[in-house]
Amino acid sequence: MVIDFKKTGVKGKVTFSTFGCNVFQESPATPDKIRPDVVIERAVHTDGRWNTPDGKRVRYWGFADPLSPIAADRVAPYPSPLIRVRQGQVVHTKLKSKKNAHTIHHHGIEPTTFNDGVGHVSFEVQTEYSYQWQPAHPGTFFYHCHRNTVLHFEMGMFGMLIVDPPEGPGTLYSGGPTYQVERIWVADDVDPRWHIPNEHDAGLCGEDAGLNRFEPKYFLISGVFNNKTMLDSRVAVEAKLGDRILIRLLNASYSILRLTLGVDALLVSVDGRQLGAEPWNSPKLFPAGSRIELTTASRFDLLITPTQRGVFGVKFEFLHWITGKVQADGAGIAQTRIIVK
Repeated sequence: MVIDFKKTGVKGKVTFSTFGCNVFQESPATPDKIRPDVVIERAVHTDGRWNTPDGKRVRYWGFADPLSPIAADRVAPYPSPLIRVRQGQVVHTKLKSKKNAHTIHHHGIEPTTFNDGVGHVSFEVQTEYSYQWQPAHPGTFFYHCHRNTVLHFEMGMFGMLIVDPPEGPGTLYSGGPTYQVERIWVADDVDPRWHIPNEHDAGLCGEDAGLNRFEPKYFLISGVFNNKTMLDSRVAVEAKLGDRILIRLLNASYSILRLTLGVDALLVSVDGRQLGAEPWNSPKLFPAGSRIELTTASRFDLLITPTQRGVFGVKFEFLHWITGKVQADGAGIAQTRIIVK
């Protein structure tokens, strides 16, 4: 598809600043728009508030789902609501940007440049735009704002994106393994200093906004602070003996994430690409007690097939990317459990 950027609102001479520091903003029509199989809406919100374990109130941003039947998803959810579609479907994600320009980048999906949501090579959405995309592969992905990405991602502007095979949930890919229990783990760390500025472009053009230092104080799994992850149903897993458990894990933190499971786990997918679906790769077994490490934005799909009943521990450690030490003087740890009945 050929895009004529003159029709999007770019006027005059194009320079580095057009797509660099002062990123171009517009609300164009979707090029080559066709009838979608799925329509998704996301509205920017900037008024979320966490009640932290130490009694503080910390602001966060994100995407709400105006069409959701769940009230919390329509207001200020964190993480942003799950997008779940099927391989091969034509999807329209309608973004409503509210007061400031934003984007949605469907991370790991490969749409046209115009629909990729990376403002520096296309545009930031001034008011409204419908991203058109068609996932070619099933797997675990995520979506996030790509305006001043380092800040907006830390502020909470991201959510999980799952592409099921045409058969739907319960199968990893057509002809692949099945699962009976599914759990999504989204690991995040929060430096409250980063959540103070109201300026959406803080630090983007070289000014000192203090973003050269990242010192997380709070740690969450799937929106749950680490003092409550052991029992919270959004994190803890319950299954019956004979069930196959699929863990979809995203490292949304700025730390190295180390995961230790008290049960054997088979790595079956990395960053939305299956291991074993093609002859040149294969799944990797992590025996119980192994240390599994992920960098920022990485996704692992882990398949667990318990062979006995019991309670199996799970530990998440948030490690400093240079020193390798646990963040916050050793406090950067979350724990939960897998219960097999």
